[in-house]
Amino acid sequence: MQLGESFVGDGVHAAHVNTMVGSREGPVGHAWATALATPSLRHAPFVVVMQPGLPVKPYTLFVNKAPIESDEHGELTWGAAQAGVAGGVARALRDGVVELNNVLIAAVWVNPKALMVNDVFENNREATYNALLVGARDEPTETDVLGAIDDEWNAYFRPRR
Repeated sequence: MQLGESFVGDGVHAAHVNTMVGSREGPVGHAWATALATPSLRHAPFVVVMQPGLPVKPYTLFVNKAPIESDEHGELTWGAAQAGVAGGVARALRDGVVELNNVLIAAVWVNPKALMVNDVFENNREATYNALLVGARDEPTETDVLGAIDDEWNAYFRPRR
């Protein structure tokens, strides 16, 4: 199983993508099928497509982390963000980062206040590729994590010290 995370961009157009890649017969495959079969209110996992009728491979399940808040937010999620994820996965397949016969889950944050479709697309494309690359490299290392002790922060919070 490969796990990855990436945050690209800033403000409402930033993309935060978490990925999980693994065998269809293993725990990732079971999670993939379960998530697809159990949508919930304002969260409906779906198979990512490159174009209508052309699913990206490895088969990728898009799981929205932000509940769909409006028609516009839904269109950004199912449109620009999905296309970005598809592009990032296809690039990772081309570059040998992921294997064709695995399955992939992409948990994707799209801010309900986002407006710029091209920014949402580009940021999700890059974040997806980066998350898959991190997962393939089994990063971060223990040294990376331990080196960040007492310097915890993220895009939404930085403690005052």
